[in-house]
Amino acid sequence: MTIDKPKISSIILAAGCSSRLNSESKQLLEFQGKTLLRRAAETAVAANFRSTVVVLGANAEILRKEIEDLSVSILVNENWATGMSSSIKTGLAELVEKENLEAVVIMLCDQPLVTTQTLGNLCEIFAQTGKPIAACEYENTVGVPALFSSEVFVELMNLHESDGAKKIIEKYEGKTVLVAAPEARLDIDTLEDYEKLKRLTSPA
Repeated sequence: MTIDKPKISSIILAAGCSSRLNSESKQLLEFQGKTLLRRAAETAVAANFRSTVVVLGANAEILRKEIEDLSVSILVNENWATGMSSSIKTGLAELVEKENLEAVVIMLCDQPLVTTQTLGNLCEIFAQTGKPIAACEYENTVGVPALFSSEVFVELMNLHESDGAKKIIEKYEGKTVLVAAPEARLDIDTLEDYEKLKRLTSPA
């Protein structure tokens, strides 16, 4: 499925230092022959967003080489260590300055089971309902990938340090439409998560 809305762009957050992976960069972990970073970027590109911004931070120059041949804009958040909100602000500020957007989809580089279908579902339900936020629902929680309309861009830009986009979703629960996305449940934070991913996708 592709995304038809012409004024929706995406932000991929990939700036962290993978502190729970014994200093190994999660962005460079491989899944089905591709690094997690490249897989996320290719998924966003294939979803036909108006544009895609990838926000790097730690190990930026090494990671840049993984995706510099793709149709994405690469930004470096020098303040990545202050928390996820700084990367959200870095990506959103770039997009708002250059484009007249209806919405952005925020996604992570460490949810390798997320597909273009996942992203397309968010955009479709946004078009159908007009709700300012569309978020994925999985394992009794809600979160990213999530779509945020321009109505809440100011809220995103005012996030405090370690806050993530989930804080906005929770604040505007009544204005949020949820999309079932069990594929988003697995994010790779630890080596145990990575081993689980490999087991889930290994042939029986």
